Amino acid sequence: MIVGVPREIKTDEHRIAITPVGVRELTDRGHDVLIQKGAGEGSSLSDALFEAQGAKIVPTAEDVFATAEMILKVKEPQASETHLFREGQVLFTFLHLAAYQDLAADLMSRGIIAIAYETVQMANRALPLLAPMSEIAGRMATQAGAHFLEKAHGGKGVLLGGVAGVAPARVVVIGGGIAGSNAAVIAMGMQADVVVLDNNVDKLRALDSLYQGRVVTLHSNRLTIEEQVSAADLVVGTVLVPGASAPKLVTEDMVKAMRPGSVLADVAIDQGGCFQTSRETTHTDPVFSTHDVIHYAVGNIPGAVPHTSTYALTNATMRYAVSLADRGVEASISALPELAGGVNVVGDRVCHPAVAESLGESYVPPIEALASA
Repeated sequence: MIVGVPREIKTDEHRIAITPVGVRELTDRGHDVLIQKGAGEGSSLSDALFEAQGAKIVPTAEDVFATAEMILKVKEPQASETHLFREGQVLFTFLHLAAYQDLAADLMSRGIIAIAYETVQMANRALPLLAPMSEIAGRMATQAGAHFLEKAHGGKGVLLGGVAGVAPARVVVIGGGIAGSNAAVIAMGMQADVVVLDNNVDKLRALDSLYQGRVVTLHSNRLTIEEQVSAADLVVGTVLVPGASAPKLVTEDMVKAMRPGSVLADVAIDQGGCFQTSRETTHTDPVFSTHDVIHYAVGNIPGAVPHTSTYALTNATMRYAVSLADRGVEASISALPELAGGVNVVGDRVCHPAVAESLGESYVPPIEALASA
């Protein structure tokens, strides 16, 4: 198979969807790898490193798309590149189609097979390709929150950990999954008072057992969210429903009740956000203020640390990329059943139930759609 890797063009996105290690895995199996010139520079990976493992460097994205049978990306295709897709191509990337409905319609008109990292789901409901980016995003959300709490950056001027004789900041994390637990760990390490809310008692029990009371765990419900948000200096929202739009758990009225200069960090923004007042921002312009509360809602948080993120992501994705190249989509789903959950679009059909519901489309099982493609 010919595998193509274009340079990412989303604002402030510096990751690349493959490493030299991944190139070697593919070329050793007889596949051709085309990489757009300079695609790895943002992750401190030179063209020469890829060429040394057998990749061919091509000048433009057009050169990649025109020849490749499978496109590997990090972020969802941007409006300026969707016209490059050819019917029958396989796209393997983060998609978040529930939040980008125009993109979904565009991809459905292209006749491609679009497989989303974020909805590949194991039998135990784990999300193996989303997990490494959730780890990074959760950790960075607390780091960013601490930064924007500083007065010079618009915050109330609170040090997350306080000092002797002065109370630390209160950090409330909504969602106790991978992103939320990592946000809590960093906040705890910075000596803040930390509260984690989740409606899954097993997650709360695991956090309580692991941290022995150093993190307060509370069952998530509307009243508790209202109470905790109003008392927080920093709120990190990490709620996830795989494939679907994130629920708006923090309402505008709750935001109004927060103290001026507090910070909201919306890790769920790439699925539409879990704060009613959120809108997607970029690393270049990461925050805005609504009701005197700072909102940090960057849609590609791990893109700020691309070297770490690229390796963390490709450590997880390459097993599946290699299988897709070796076997094709249908045989890969047979060998790796969790990959079926990643199939979002086959031609004009939507093949993930939560994505279909969010888009107002009919759901078609991926095997059925692939068989008739």
